[in-house]
Amino acid sequence: MRYFKLLILGLVVMLCACNAQRRVLYLQDVESGSEIVLPENYIIRLKPLDQITVVVNSKNPELAMPFNTSTSYNALNGTVTNSTANESSLQVLTVDSKGYIALPVIGKVKVGGLTREEAEAKIEKMIIDGEYIADPKVNVRFANLTVSIIGEVTKPGRYNINKDQLTIFEALALAGDMTIYGNREDVAIIREKEGKSIVTKLDLRSQDIFSSPYFYIEQNDVIIVSPNKYKAATAEINQNRSFWISLTSTAISLATLVITILTVSK
Repeated sequence: MRYFKLLILGLVVMLCACNAQRRVLYLQDVESGSEIVLPENYIIRLKPLDQITVVVNSKNPELAMPFNTSTSYNALNGTVTNSTANESSLQVLTVDSKGYIALPVIGKVKVGGLTREEAEAKIEKMIIDGEYIADPKVNVRFANLTVSIIGEVTKPGRYNINKDQLTIFEALALAGDMTIYGNREDVAIIREKEGKSIVTKLDLRSQDIFSSPYFYIEQNDVIIVSPNKYKAATAEINQNRSFWISLTSTAISLATLVITILTVSK
């Protein structure tokens, strides 16, 4: 009988361990060696209010210099100051609401909706077509791409995106991955599109995540990892425990006060 009880106890422990493991595993329905077709090779594209730096190079540096010069006016002394991209900080350009940036010499350029490489190629073509430089080499870099990750992750916060392509798993890795209390079947992504906030829920336990348009993260996305039911239950227990401890402490204090008053009155 004792061995039977030990066997039952062992089975219960194994079942609990399996359930706990399933709660924290990603891609549970993917077998080793599986070939999964990813969505279209997504590259981050420029949006309004993105900030970028643009540097023009040439075999003849003097020809490229005007494109890398920004002019500013000092209202205090009425002087005009020129600065170049070779100085300590590059000029940061902001994409306006219609998707344009303003560049020296060639003026406004529409870059909204383009990748970095596409923006570089477009600016190079405009410089060549304008017969300014025969061999321009344009370098476009993002200056303010970020993703915010909050909730049940090890290190919540806002993180810089330093590459043109970022998956949901890579984004979570920036925040130190989910905690064991993170709900892997209920990860929300908030994304701004055409002036609206769109909230999408993802299940990271399923291989269906690979076919989601939210598998790749965009700039300014907010990722929210909700707690699982075990974290919620723990929080409720702790809250109730704190309540009863506080209530007991108050009752003891009142009882002590009453006893003291009765003792003094005698």
